[in-house]
This record gives sequence, C-alpha cells and structure tokens, in this order.
Amino acid sequence: MDDLKGHHRPRAGYRWVRRPETAERDAAAARLRAEGKTFRQIADELGYASKGAAHDAVGRALHAIVAPDAEALRAREAARIDALYEEALAVLERTHYAHSGGRLILDPDEQPVIDDGPRLAAIRELRNLRESYRKLHGLDAPARVSVDAEQLGAEITGLLDTITADGDSDS
Repeated sequence: MDDLKGHHRPRAGYRWVRRPETAERDAAAARLRAEGKTFRQIADELGYASKGAAHDAVGRALHAIVAPDAEALRAREAARIDALYEEALAVLERTHYAHSGGRLILDPDEQPVIDDGPRLAAIRELRNLRESYRKLHGLDAPARVSVDAEQLGAEITGLLDTITADGDSDS
C-alpha cells in the first residue's frame, strides 16, 4: 500500500521502504539545495506540495547518504567490542591465584588460594561491554509512560484549588 510520501509497507514488516522514484526525487531535491535553491524553489521545480515537503525530501536524501557510513562505523565498533568481549571472557575463564608480596598464598592444605577478584572484574567488564553493544545497536528501548490526561488535569485542578483555598483562608 502506498502512502502520500512515496513509501510502501512490506508485507512481513513494519518499516517503511522508499520507492526508487522517491529516492531519486529526494536526491534531486538535495542537489538543488546544494546549488543554493530555496525550499520553495525546490518544491516548485520538483512538484512538492510545500516548502516543508521539499525540506523533508532533502532531509531524507541526507539521511540516505549518511546511513551507509554510519552503518560501517557501527560495524567497526561492534567488531572492537566483540574483540574486547573475547579478551574479558578469556580472563573470566582462567584460574587466578591469590598472592601477596609476590608470593602465592596457600590454604592450610598447602593448596593455592583462588582469587575471585579478577573473575569479578571480568564479569563487570563483560556486563559493560554488553551494555555498550546494546547502546550501539539501539537495543535498549526507552521506557514507555502512559498518562491519563483527564486524571492528570483533575489532579492539577485539585492542587490549584487547594492552593487557592489556602491563600483565601490566610487573608
């Protein structure tokens, strides 16, 4: 199904996809803007309904230009995070022995005492790296807050009434 902006919705998804004709028209709008044309001139020349629609077209074109570079950067950063994750995982999986003053600490049975500090530090680092990965890919959805406008309005009115009543009783 097409909408007014030249996009269509794929059957299996929720993401709007630009038609090639729309992408070409947006690119033409960006070229005209680069030549110094106003958004009104761009709208008139390319048949956009308004200068705001021409502005939106230029924005879409700029986003389309930047998106591949941004995705390449995201992929490089993800690879770096993955490499750091592997290193931290290797630290987590190793056995670490406690020592003091350069000497190994032994238990009463003369066995080396395990030092959990490096493992705990590796766990913290792994958690931080996973958080960085989620942020990089936008996987942490913001919390949604639902507000009942009528209830909120009633509460504000009640508070204002209370304040007003208190002010009247002081006079």
